[in-house]
Amino acid sequence: MASVPPPIENSDISPISIVDEMKSSYLDYAMSVIVARALPDVRDGLKPVHRRILFACQEGGFVPGRPYRKSAKIVGDVMGNYHPHGDSSIYMALARMAQDWAMRVMLIDGQGNFGSMDPDMPASMRY
Repeated sequence: MASVPPPIENSDISPISIVDEMKSSYLDYAMSVIVARALPDVRDGLKPVHRRILFACQEGGFVPGRPYRKSAKIVGDVMGNYHPHGDSSIYMALARMAQDWAMRVMLIDGQGNFGSMDPDMPASMRY
């Protein structure tokens, strides 16, 4: 195991093992990520990416009664303004919201191939 360095005189710094600190820091970080991003919120069942997609749709005017838009437009708006991560994760979340078997309430009215109950993937976002 790693040894603890000797204490520094006249200092508020307490020596700690680097192994112990890494274990506790990583566990704290991992739990915060799981709670904040990976688990759906108990209030509405949505993850942050779902909220960002819905907000981008509202801000972009992609509302009922208007013509359909390509998924790439919505994904680009979300990625550029609200969710700076990969486009595939955003598109998969958007496609899931258009699947009536995946969520209790369909939040996106998708036009085209958004997958099936079988392990078929949705069509590319450019369609």
